[in-house]
Formats: sequence, structure tokens, C-alpha cells
Amino acid sequence: MLSGCSGGTADDSEDTVKVGMLHSLSGTMAISEVTVRDAVKLAIDEINADGGVLGRQIEPIEEDGASEPAVFAEKAEKLLQSDGVATVFGGWTSASRQAMLPVFEGNNGLLWYPVQYEGLESSPNIVYTGATTNQQIIPALDYLREQGYTKLYLVGSDYVFPRTANQIITAYAKAHDMEIVAEEYTPLGHTEYSTIANAIASSDADAVFNTLNGDSNVSFFQQLRSAGVGPEDVPVLSVSVAEEEVGGIGTDNIAGHLVAWNYYQTTDTPANAEFVAAFQEAYGEDRVTSDPMQSAYNAVYLWKAAVEKAGSFEVDAVREALDGITLDAPEGTITIDGATQHVYKIARIGQIGEDGLITEVWNSGEPIKPDPYLEGYDWAADL
Repeated sequence: MLSGCSGGTADDSEDTVKVGMLHSLSGTMAISEVTVRDAVKLAIDEINADGGVLGRQIEPIEEDGASEPAVFAEKAEKLLQSDGVATVFGGWTSASRQAMLPVFEGNNGLLWYPVQYEGLESSPNIVYTGATTNQQIIPALDYLREQGYTKLYLVGSDYVFPRTANQIITAYAKAHDMEIVAEEYTPLGHTEYSTIANAIASSDADAVFNTLNGDSNVSFFQQLRSAGVGPEDVPVLSVSVAEEEVGGIGTDNIAGHLVAWNYYQTTDTPANAEFVAAFQEAYGEDRVTSDPMQSAYNAVYLWKAAVEKAGSFEVDAVREALDGITLDAPEGTITIDGATQHVYKIARIGQIGEDGLITEVWNSGEPIKPDPYLEGYDWAADL
């Protein structure tokens, strides 16, 4: 019998090990999270076809977080206590992650969280395979400043990630002679952006920093275009819009605008060519890949490597094995920093093309060490 957490047990079978898959398959975040689920499933299927983990086949238990933080917490509790999973892959919004955090800490479970976020957090019960602030938001601000954009209009969804991110952006701007022209928030799922779009059009902002999440981005970019604002006028740099969302927004509405991630479908690595081919073979040639789904795919392989290094599925043993684990991932070589349980990552700025794909226009060259609390930045001391 395998102890998946302090309050639950993994599968009694000597042939399988249960893991949880917890994503929004319904609600406003489904536009982003369904494809992340697909990537997790692809990694599990590949690993099972290659013999599994420690000789066991992975048995996924899937739950729908339904775009509601309280549901994520409830389903996490079920996976750990009732299903006895060895680990869980999932979450997107910081609200969902923070709702699950006490569940994982209270049950000594291990969550693999795949999405870029606002930083200022590090838990022994979470492995963060997406970017933290100094691997996405700060490089994005550096890029905008280097391109001469110094007057920013901030637009975000009204929850923890955008509000915390914008506190960091405001502190950065103050230290770098940039101006925050306005700061606007709307609820998740909001669809009326004509007032904000017109305000952007009439402002003296020279760029928009966008932290909207989910299908609100569809309405925002459509109505921004209707207000006559294009990338040649006021470019929008987004940190939660990737290839999957571009298709839903429509290239007519978003082509030419900018994004900040650590991976694109067009990223030129041997591992990415294999990943894109495998994903499209599994789910269709018209499907696209994106940063969050790639980070989720990586998470399964990183967990496998940690389990094999530990020789155990036990959470404490796996945690002890995390430091220094390296993977030749689609985004490039990534390495787990055991002190923070974040991952070294290359930052990349991309521009959305008419074909819906994203072309890299800048990268950091070397993987950036994760600094979730921004300890290496004097201007962030008061955050």
C-alpha cells in the first residue's frame, strides 16, 4: 500500500498508482484549462506506454474545478482523502491555487501547479512549474521599457493574481521612470469592455499591460479593436493569453499584440518538435500547444523523475528528491530549485501572428533562477 498523503492512500494494487487531474472543464476558465488537462493526459499516456513509474502504470483520477475556487478545494480534498492519490496536477488561477493550498498542506499532499503567477509564495506542498514574477512580468516590463513604452494602462481580472501583479508593476514603474496611466479590474467572466476600450483609446498610454484571465479576453480584444485601438497604436502585452486563447479571441482582433511566456508552439528545440507532433497526433492537427499546457506536461515528467530518484511515491521522499532535477523540456532545459520548488526558466516575449501562432521577438538567453519573493530587487523591498 502506498501512502499518497497523511490522510489517504494510493491504489492498493501493486500494478498502478493513482494521480489526480484537477482542472476547470466548465465555466469561464475552461477556454484555458481543458487543453492543459489534455497535455497532462498525454504525458501520462506516454509514460504508461514506456513502462510507467517504478514499474507501475499511472491511473489518473479526473475532477472538474468548474472555475470556482471553492470547488477546487473540495475536489482536492476528495482526491487526497477519498481517492488517495499520490500527487495532483492542476489549477490555473491564483484564486484556485490559494483555495487548494491549505488542503494540500493539511493533508501533506503535493500539487504540481503549471501556470505563471504573481509570486510572493512558496509552499512545501506545491511545485510551481510555470513562471514566477522575475521570469515573466519583470522581463516583460524590461522589454517594454527598452522599446520606449513608458506609459502603461493596466487591465486585469479582479482577483489575487492581477492585483498582486499590478502592485509589482507599479513598484517597478516608480523605480524606472514609468507612469501608470490607469488601473482597471473586472470580474472573471466579464464581457463588457467598451468603456475601458474607449478610455484606452482616449488616454495617453502607449501600451497596455493585460492580466485578464479566461474568456474575458475574447470580449476585451474584440471591443478594443472596435474602439479603433490596434497594436500599431497601443500594443497590448498579455501574460495570460497563449495560443489556445488566441484561437478563441480571433486573429483579426489580436494579431500584432505581444505576450510574455517561457514557451511557444514555435519554440525551436528538438524536444518541442516531438511534443507538438505527439500532441497533434493525439488530439488533432488543428490543435495548438501553449506555455501552461507545456508546463503541465513537464510536471508529469518531473514528478516521475523525482519518484524514481526517491525510489518512492511518498510525498516527503519525493519532496526531498526535487532539488536539481533537470528535464530537456519543449521550452529548453529546466531545473527544479529545491529551496523554492520553482523551476529555472528562459523568459520569452512573443508577437501574435495572423496565423494564430506566436513568434519570439526576445528571450533572456539563459534560464532565470526563480525569485518568487523578489529578494534580488531593491525596488521590491516593500511588497
